[in-house]
Amino acid sequence: MENLRELYELTAIADVTWKMGVMWVVCIVLFYLAVYKKFEPLLLIPIAFGALLANLPTEGMVNAPVGEHGVGGLFYYISQGIHLELFPPIIFLGVGALTDFGPLIANPRMLLLGAAAQFGVFATYLGATALSFSPEQSAAIGIIGGADGPTSIFLANKLAPELLAPIAVAAYSYMALVPLLQPPIMRLLTTDNERRIRMRSLRQVSRLEKLIFAVVVCVVCILLVPAASALIGMLMLGNFLRECGVAERLNKAAQNEIINAVTIFLGTSVGITMTGDRFLTAETLKILGLGVIAFGIATASGVLMAKVLNMISKDPINPLIGSAGVSAVPMAARVSQVEGARVDSSNFLLMHAMGPNVAGVIGTAVVAGYFIARLGH
Repeated sequence: MENLRELYELTAIADVTWKMGVMWVVCIVLFYLAVYKKFEPLLLIPIAFGALLANLPTEGMVNAPVGEHGVGGLFYYISQGIHLELFPPIIFLGVGALTDFGPLIANPRMLLLGAAAQFGVFATYLGATALSFSPEQSAAIGIIGGADGPTSIFLANKLAPELLAPIAVAAYSYMALVPLLQPPIMRLLTTDNERRIRMRSLRQVSRLEKLIFAVVVCVVCILLVPAASALIGMLMLGNFLRECGVAERLNKAAQNEIINAVTIFLGTSVGITMTGDRFLTAETLKILGLGVIAFGIATASGVLMAKVLNMISKDPINPLIGSAGVSAVPMAARVSQVEGARVDSSNFLLMHAMGPNVAGVIGTAVVAGYFIARLGH
């Protein structure tokens, strides 16, 4: 009996708490969404696994080094990629390398749809302030409306690091749930006739135009919002590598090995902060609720902006593509395509929707830069 007691004391079973048990259920839900529903599995699986590790009585994984010659745990060092603001800009490098800005260049009006989606960010900023969050926390919560996980992490780390875990989980979860959250809003705000609108075919955009666009956007955005330099600069570097045609090895690395490795480290670093003590709070529930509101307003604003443009333009826009003004590339654009195909299976909206989709990426990064410049210390 004494031997059994000694063996039990060597285990960590006695360290398990009810909060850990609740978080195990949360992890199971995230695994289910990722594996069986295929909602952004590349993001949700690392986050969920990191959260599982965070809610087990692990040893030597997250501890900070003690003393001058102390050695920290594995995730202490990995998570420095967030704290040192390395991971989000590197993710943007890969996003730029994977994204074709041609649809936006061919139809510059789509910038307005991407800009309109930022109303969700500012409306939620005001709502969070009304709920007694600080201006810095409110800005970090509001950016969830842009549906851009790396930007949400970047801004939260700058302005409200204490809220990093719930903000990151909310942003990535709502990105994953785009196919569920957006369609009801899109259908509510549009008629069948509007959803049937066929847009004029986009013109072919030359390589030179794309290269000039990457450089000009980089220069203009950084001059206007220097606090967004890391995000915008890496986004446009990745896109320049894609379009230049003479650096294919670098382009492929940015599209594959680099972004894939950083996604694993970023996701698990976010998940490892999701301990029960931090996550199971009333504050977290408020953030999750505000995130839904932010995302809903952003989606609705893009659709409504498209309807407004139709009132003053001779070249009609299918309002469904306005919902793609959020930054969830390319899932939001695919949702526009799917919803359009429900009423007209031969109406192809995907490439048109990519215009506001990439405009939303740029817009959300610029808004984040504005908040950092305005509220950062």
